[in-house]
Amino acid sequence: MNLQIVLGRAASRVQSVGAGMALGLAAWAAIFAGEAYAETPVAPPPVALAPIARAAGDGPPLWVIRDADSTVYLYGTIHLLKPGTAWGSDKVDAAFDSASDVWFEVTSPDDQAAIMPIIQQYGLSPERPLSSWLTPDELATLAIAAPAAGLTAQQIDPFRPWFAALMIATGPLTAAGYDPKLGVEMNLRTRALAAGKTIHGFETIDQQIGGLARMSDDGQKTYLRHYLKTYGTAAADLDRVVAGWIANDPAAMAQYAHENGRAISEETHQIFMASRNADWADQIETLLAGSGTSFIAVGLGHLAGDDTVQDLLAARGISVIRQ
Repeated sequence: MNLQIVLGRAASRVQSVGAGMALGLAAWAAIFAGEAYAETPVAPPPVALAPIARAAGDGPPLWVIRDADSTVYLYGTIHLLKPGTAWGSDKVDAAFDSASDVWFEVTSPDDQAAIMPIIQQYGLSPERPLSSWLTPDELATLAIAAPAAGLTAQQIDPFRPWFAALMIATGPLTAAGYDPKLGVEMNLRTRALAAGKTIHGFETIDQQIGGLARMSDDGQKTYLRHYLKTYGTAAADLDRVVAGWIANDPAAMAQYAHENGRAISEETHQIFMASRNADWADQIETLLAGSGTSFIAVGLGHLAGDDTVQDLLAARGISVIRQ
């Protein structure tokens, strides 16, 4: 199998990877630049989505920010879900339907044409193969974990550690039935297109991947070793996260954010959570200077635990109310 085919498989996997920044990498296109908000062309989806099964109780949490002429909803998402997961709620539907603009981490979650050049630039280092980074025991785990991501240990060897970590994170989740096509953003994006809403993104593909690629060598090794250590429990861990999210359990959601940020390393937390959240808070503050109703859907970890978007906004005097 040649490298181009391997990278094609990897690009598909990157769209669906789990936990922390990995979950955040479920989408890739850019539209925010300077003080202007670019827009994506609006086109109807090829097929209508079936209604999402209703969650028991209130369902996943929703926050709202209001001023004299603006309303902004914040909704924490899960980027991969199993078929039939019941996460729908009347409050989220009403908030989403009321918005003219919808914001995601990035705009287009399946743009492989944009992903491939970035992977080729930042994700490969054949001159320093992955096998030179790891201990014999870790290499043995890698050899077991790589096939679940559709790769052999030999094929994954040219990958840089951060990129290999994303591949390893994916395998046990998809094997357990988690599907990025069933993720919250994919559903909301299709609904937004069908309703003629304008779609925006907080980040560019290069910004997202660049954060990973610029991790220190020690940070990359720590990040990869985390996924090698948690490979065997990854699916059960995500089951627990999804249950806590649907049950609107603040402690479970905070634990998830911590486990996939600061519990890995302070560098992980700063790159994957804190710095991105601060940038998004800046953009939301700019958004509030305008008018109208917007619905923001970003990974759950950004709205739970330490340095959340809500906390950063509150520190600026912006009231964020849980619905």
